[in-house]
Amino acid sequence: MITARFGGPWREDAAAIARLAWPVFIGQIAVLGFATVDTLLAGRVGPTDLAALAIGAAVYITVFVGLTGTMLALSPLAGRLHGAGRRRRAGAQFHQSLWLALGLSLPGIALLCWPTPFLWLANAPAEVAQRAAGYLHTLAWAVPGGLAFTAYRAFNTALSRPQAAMALQVGGLLLKVPLSTLLVLGAGPVPALGVVGCAWATVVVQWLQVLAGAWVLYRDPFYRPYHLPRGRLQRPHRATLRQQLRLGLPIAASMVIEVTGFTFMALFIAPLGTATVAGHQIAANLTGLLFMMPLSLANASSTLVAQAIGAGRADHGRRLGWHGLELALMIAGAAAALLYVGRPWLVRAYTTDAVVTAVALQLLAWVALYHVADAAQTVAAYVLRAWHITTLPMVIYATALWGVGLFGGHRLAYAVEAASLPPWARGAAAFWLAATVALGGAAAALVLLLRGRSRRR
Repeated sequence: MITARFGGPWREDAAAIARLAWPVFIGQIAVLGFATVDTLLAGRVGPTDLAALAIGAAVYITVFVGLTGTMLALSPLAGRLHGAGRRRRAGAQFHQSLWLALGLSLPGIALLCWPTPFLWLANAPAEVAQRAAGYLHTLAWAVPGGLAFTAYRAFNTALSRPQAAMALQVGGLLLKVPLSTLLVLGAGPVPALGVVGCAWATVVVQWLQVLAGAWVLYRDPFYRPYHLPRGRLQRPHRATLRQQLRLGLPIAASMVIEVTGFTFMALFIAPLGTATVAGHQIAANLTGLLFMMPLSLANASSTLVAQAIGAGRADHGRRLGWHGLELALMIAGAAAALLYVGRPWLVRAYTTDAVVTAVALQLLAWVALYHVADAAQTVAAYVLRAWHITTLPMVIYATALWGVGLFGGHRLAYAVEAASLPPWARGAAAFWLAATVALGGAAAALVLLLRGRSRRR
């Protein structure tokens, strides 16, 4: 029975998804490495720069993720056109997305050049706020390059060619390490810029990635059928831009809701004490690492489903979506089991503090469940994007992650008498309990939505 269920078409679909997912996974790990390098270097400079980086990075991620979500609509749109064999039209869609990147860069630069409202919310000491502002002022100039590279990455993913983006992401990380070290710590005639050096290194690497991507697009014969003009852009096409905005704005809103639903936990947990915050940070870091695998599988599944729809093979697309979801749940279940069993050793790699260890061990039990729900909702949401369904998932995210997750966690942690709760639902665990329930509810709703869409013909 098991052999029959996971043989034949299932095995073929899983292999196709895996071939597309692994370069995305490597690329996402490389992107995560950017933040890791900056954190290590800022920590060497001192606690003030590290705090400025934490605040600045949180502001940048919130702004950039919202803008990036709109750009990611290119992938299902170009994927359908590619599947239908309309390559010239797919190339035109890419060009229009570059105009969109240029337009979205303007509010992004403005928000980062005038970050006073964000810094006021952070309530940071004057010196920390000043350095965070300098970091954001510099990083603002990475926004156009970052959005243009997002279009490059989404376009290549839509064409089942994620290796093109992966190579540049890995190369960017290899350049980021020495450049950040030089600019942050200084050497010879180069002054030590501290946390601002992290931003300058990112700006340089980001624009070099864009230039390298442009060179690949215009030199590689693979892209010739897509008719990408050299050295100029096609004129803005209102209907095409409107189509991408209509699909992309709900994606952007969903991503902002998801990111803030996760990152705001740290703000609400902060009053519970330093040890609790440290334990939460360990759990959050491992959650981010685990998320890279379902995110990669979701990208791959969505791309293949969009291509199948464009080719007029909707039944194949439905099958691919379900097989991608099953594959993600299998891998997530195995990872969650390993995390739960190995959490004492994992926590020991982060800290030797007994109090922090106790908090982290408790939270990682919730992380194991959270990760399975995270995998289900991520793949379901991405496959729904291939069917051009984005507005209802946005409503589901807002209700679940903000309503149940953040509000519910805050009520449990602060409005309910701790003695009336079991030990595994007190303090920071209350937020992780609420977040897990919220994400599980969102996953169930998205899977049911996908099931309903799959039954329609």
